[in-house]
Amino acid sequence: MKKTTSIMFSIMLLASVAAGCGGNDKKSGETASPEASTAASASPSDPPVTLTVEVFDRGVQGQPDLNNNMWTKYVNEQFGKPNNAIVEYVSVPRSQEVDKLNVLMAANQAPDISFTYDGTLVTRYAKSNGLYTLDELLEKEGQQLKSYLGEKVLSYGKYDGKQVSIPGKRTLIAWNGMFIRKDWLDSLGMPVPTTRDELYEVLVAFRDKNPGNVNGVIPWATAAAGMNYTFGNLVQSFWGDMSEEEFVTTTNWLKPGNKEAFEWLNKLYNEKLISPDFALDKTTKQADADVSNGKVGFYAANWDYPLLQKIRDPLLQNAPDANYVPVDTFKNYEGKYLKEVYNENGLFSFIPKSSKNAELAMKYLNWMANPEVLFFLQFGQEGINHKLVDGIPQGIAQTGENMQMSNLNLDYTLVVNGAELGDTEKNVRTYAAALAAGDKNYEKLAIDSYKINTTDGYTGFYYGVPNEANIKYGKTLGDMNKQMIDRLVVAKPAEFDALYDKLVKEYMDAGGKAVQDENVKNYREVIANKK
Repeated sequence: MKKTTSIMFSIMLLASVAAGCGGNDKKSGETASPEASTAASASPSDPPVTLTVEVFDRGVQGQPDLNNNMWTKYVNEQFGKPNNAIVEYVSVPRSQEVDKLNVLMAANQAPDISFTYDGTLVTRYAKSNGLYTLDELLEKEGQQLKSYLGEKVLSYGKYDGKQVSIPGKRTLIAWNGMFIRKDWLDSLGMPVPTTRDELYEVLVAFRDKNPGNVNGVIPWATAAAGMNYTFGNLVQSFWGDMSEEEFVTTTNWLKPGNKEAFEWLNKLYNEKLISPDFALDKTTKQADADVSNGKVGFYAANWDYPLLQKIRDPLLQNAPDANYVPVDTFKNYEGKYLKEVYNENGLFSFIPKSSKNAELAMKYLNWMANPEVLFFLQFGQEGINHKLVDGIPQGIAQTGENMQMSNLNLDYTLVVNGAELGDTEKNVRTYAAALAAGDKNYEKLAIDSYKINTTDGYTGFYYGVPNEANIKYGKTLGDMNKQMIDRLVVAKPAEFDALYDKLVKEYMDAGGKAVQDENVKNYREVIANKK
């Protein structure tokens, strides 16, 4: 999940880390020793202890020093001073975070509080004895944190029955969305499509009639697999009837109807209805440019993607009449618009075994779960960073050290993903207002998109135990998955059928079957334990 914007106030290469993660001699079940928790007992007269915390560098234009700004000063004043500590932020490039984290972990130099959105990566670290187990620390220093997150969210951070990471609480669970140019539909006299067939007719009309009168019209814009732009819930709409076990455990490549879904996409590509060079666009720069230049009729991406500043602002300049609206157009055999949504957890914070400040780190995360702290870090001061409109904090554009470098200071508020006002409706409205930055049309777009993209939603099945085969083969399979998607979409129609069968066999032989078999085993154990 997990995509940024510089709106003020709005918003998988690990060969082995077993050797590098053994920074101290404790076993994975042990908690911090007194030496590892010096800050906990330090008196005010002792030199302050430095607590290092990871922060993403998202490369936002005009951003201040990520270790010295309004927000880090607040943290050091409100948490650092009372705990005789200095909180120091270690920046990691967002686009390289997994590779960078692997290097830091292997060298025993990872920040005291590190994080990632890659749950499999955390499991690998835990399995190689690279992380503190946190159960005792949570009991001693994390009661406020436990109360805020709750048992369900915390359960996502367990390995082998022990707490090895602290998942952030995801307040908004929508994932992908689809958007269409309503102004183009209006000029063609066509309704918003609600089925695949209707969408196909619209895409053909966009191609042939070019209602925007643009140079190089692109009916459906996308980019290389895995790079923000997606196919929405198209693939799920082709899936046939399955038992719960089949739905949960079977690799998507073998689900009934999956082949037909990619065959349909292949048809669209060969009829020039999809971005012609999408497979080469491995940074999304081309797709972003096409959308923001007003050349695109339809696209799928994160549910809030149209509101990102890099899309919204240039689009308003280049095509001021452009009006993207969220759309639900992929209906399945049951008449549902089945789509995957996020689980209740977001990123995973963890304490590397090399840390000498584990107790202080837990205190920090516990402090952050204070509602007043969260509110300030997300919204700042009323009248300066935000104003209240109908009880909803709306951001005031900032520059310099008051800037936020991610949505609602996501990278500084590790215990939560998304606006937190204690109520889902308020959270949606708040996030929408923050994204829209005062534009009511975009605010409505966000609210409508969230509603559409949580309808008929399903979450990934939670097994409660790691899939060891996925730990072993996951990165290889993930890379193969992306390549398969791109190759199948651009294949010659006459070669599609044989290519699909060949690639799927290679995928299953490379570990896909092992992952699927273990899914079946784990699923059946979960079901048996419920009886």
